[in-house]
Amino acid sequence: MNEQDTGRAEKHSETWVWPAVAIAAVAVVAAGTAVGFGLGNWRSHTTTVTVAGSTTSAPSAGAAVSPTVAAGAHTFVQFACSQCHGPQGQGGVSPYVPALTTVGKTLTVAQLTQIIDHGLGESANPTKPYMPVWGEVISKTQVANLVAYIRAGLPAVSQNDPVPIPQGQGQAVAGAALYVRYGCINCHGPNGLGGVPNPLSADKSIPPLSGGGFRHDFPTDAAIAAVIRSGSVIGKAPIVSMPHWGGIIPNADVAALIAYLKTLK
Repeated sequence: MNEQDTGRAEKHSETWVWPAVAIAAVAVVAAGTAVGFGLGNWRSHTTTVTVAGSTTSAPSAGAAVSPTVAAGAHTFVQFACSQCHGPQGQGGVSPYVPALTTVGKTLTVAQLTQIIDHGLGESANPTKPYMPVWGEVISKTQVANLVAYIRAGLPAVSQNDPVPIPQGQGQAVAGAALYVRYGCINCHGPNGLGGVPNPLSADKSIPPLSGGGFRHDFPTDAAIAAVIRSGSVIGKAPIVSMPHWGGIIPNADVAALIAYLKTLK
């Protein structure tokens, strides 16, 4: 999310065929992503949580599933796949991000693994979500678990709710929770400390979001909002890319995220 990475952005489009588009934004996964990754075990069971324009309904408890499928379900929430594809991959978040409910019947293990590891989508248009490259962030075991969960039909798994967003406690408090919910923590680290490897990028790692360097590169709220919306799609694997969040994250949530990031400087 720094100028160096954004400057390396390659304008490329990949032809979207239906089987591939069905998994186009298994996210993450701002991606963020992201390194304090206990999101899968948050145990909030509120019926509805709302703050600054964000609303999510609690999923059903679900029946018992295999440990592998359960782990994949938690990874699906932890890396913010649910923020693009909807709870249990049911869609409804963006017209450009398909549901995943039939993907397990149309794509092979190898195809799903390839898409998660290498990304997919239209990188040139920041209004259309782009599935980023996850091969350098998500482990092979986690990818295998995700694939197992998708191929199992994305069943409901108990105690797998996204982190709740506190209400009435200010933008910075809400933003801290959103930083986890949207997976920013997975790549930029707790408190925006960074450190996740990005092998072929100029500085070899995903940049921190705290400290003078970040504030120098993004000195205004508008500059931070712009890079959140447009992402930083900088090439093929193993370069980790920040997804386009402009079509996914509401403006109120962007403002709350910025308020939180400003507390880190």
